[in-house]
Amino acid sequence: MTIEGTDALHDILAGRKLSALFQPIIHMHSGDIIGYEGLIRGPSDSPLHAPMNLFKVARAHDLTLEVEHLCRQVVLERFAELQLPGKLFLNVSPECLLLRNARHGETLEYIEHIGINPDRVIIELTENQPTYDYELMREAVLHYRNMGFQIAIDDLGEGFSSLRLWSELRPEYVKIDMHFIQGINNDPVKLQFVRSIQEIAEKSGTLVIAEGIEAQTELLVLRDLGVAFGQGYHLGRPNAVPARALPAEVVQALGRNGVAVYPQRSSLEKNGASIRKLLHKVAAVSPQLNNNEVYDIFLKEPKLMIIPVVDDGVPLGLISRFEMIDHFARPYQRELYGKKSCSLFMDATPLIADHETSLQELSYTMVQSDAHHLFNGFIITEHGRYLGMGTGHDLMREITQMQINAARYANPLTQLPGNVPINEHIDRLLHSGSRFWVCYCDLDHFKPFNDVYGYRKGDDVIQLTGEILSSHCDPNRDFIGHIGGDDFMILFQSEDWETRCQAMLDDFAAAILAYYSTGDCERGGYISEDRQGKKVFYSLISLSLGVIKVEAHQYYTHHQIATQAAEAKKQAKKIHGNSLFLDRRQGAAVARMDA
Repeated sequence: MTIEGTDALHDILAGRKLSALFQPIIHMHSGDIIGYEGLIRGPSDSPLHAPMNLFKVARAHDLTLEVEHLCRQVVLERFAELQLPGKLFLNVSPECLLLRNARHGETLEYIEHIGINPDRVIIELTENQPTYDYELMREAVLHYRNMGFQIAIDDLGEGFSSLRLWSELRPEYVKIDMHFIQGINNDPVKLQFVRSIQEIAEKSGTLVIAEGIEAQTELLVLRDLGVAFGQGYHLGRPNAVPARALPAEVVQALGRNGVAVYPQRSSLEKNGASIRKLLHKVAAVSPQLNNNEVYDIFLKEPKLMIIPVVDDGVPLGLISRFEMIDHFARPYQRELYGKKSCSLFMDATPLIADHETSLQELSYTMVQSDAHHLFNGFIITEHGRYLGMGTGHDLMREITQMQINAARYANPLTQLPGNVPINEHIDRLLHSGSRFWVCYCDLDHFKPFNDVYGYRKGDDVIQLTGEILSSHCDPNRDFIGHIGGDDFMILFQSEDWETRCQAMLDDFAAAILAYYSTGDCERGGYISEDRQGKKVFYSLISLSLGVIKVEAHQYYTHHQIATQAAEAKKQAKKIHGNSLFLDRRQGAAVARMDA
């Protein structure tokens, strides 16, 4: 450490040259400021202005305790001087908490001296080392609690052992590290992390504070997850004289009815289940065995189809029951080859995959390989050594089941959310008591188009539809899902939903022409056979939108919503061309269509 840094630190301690900043912490539902975190800064013209540099120099000179004491005094004095409302979150490092001479009531005496009640002060433990004496930590925390303080753990998820600290200390508050907060509206993994922390907190009686909120979209997702408190630049920056109320736009956003749109997982996660779940223990044979001996094994085990050949743990190939029987059924083959090595009849280029290979990865490999591998199966290894076998049938069954399950969550063609997320979002909207609009979207004359132009073009039209519908939705307010086939559903919270729907119809009417021949476009359709074999004229594909308005407590389940929306769609499809039908239920139905 430089002499300048050392001198600067001693100068700061001698002259108490530190200043306090305060950042508000808010209640996520009421919008009230419940308290402030006290932050510290060194002199603005000093290399020790940033607290990280300040404490780095302090640790290098064994002055951490002295610096922390001064920081606490400066923050407490300024908090009292400003007469700030609510609680004060006071940063304390665990190592200072554990020092014997730091646990004799200095902090309590000081806050009582300046007129702050200890029940307004939360000791915020900031983690910066990998291990603790947890028994001593519990003793220290109990000491502070007995004096009237509460405890918070900072940066949950960021440090070395914050989850262990939570379990050991049972704090009143935990603060989730900003890494998991920023961008949570676009990241399903971060969403699941915070949701899991919130569930643990609810069961353990802990209150969660989300740190680092920098956008309204993040704020609303966190509110909907049930997170109690929030902190971040979007709510208020650290300031020497902090605001005592939130910005008007934040209060307005928190007070607005409705729910945030959660980010969705893709239909098939790249890092899905591994092929180890397909492992069958199949006894291998050595290449030293001859063909007669392997043939006898097949005779004794009628259900055995494949025998792996392994030499000192390393897989060499596979012997197929049918290949061996076919060879031995020919004249003189057994006499010629019966006593030769069994490696003679084996497939020397089998599919071999490590046990950590994903099911999807192996399925791609198998599809691109020769067809006989699907029947023979594949060898599963660990670090190149034989573990067992897997069958092509088991692999295809698992992949099919994964696709079926995934399609319930996201449609593989459009990657839009499937039926399960759609229903979950409807339930969240119903539970919130919000007003919203349900739009059931369907394509008219789609099946004959598929028959005439082919399924590939049909898939292109479905993808086009998904893109057009999505482009006119507010991603933070409106939820779009793909039910299946050519059916989509939009859950609008945007008040201008009708304008958005009309834009969808206009864009679709213009874009669909590119999928037809020039002659069909000029005629406005084409002739094809119906199911009875009769020649029928079909119009160009059009988009029908059936909409219902949902008021608070009008419906109670997503099943009721689906039934009413399907009826509105039927009415829309009765209108020729690209159409919008709104059923207000309590009032008269209105319809709009192409000019």
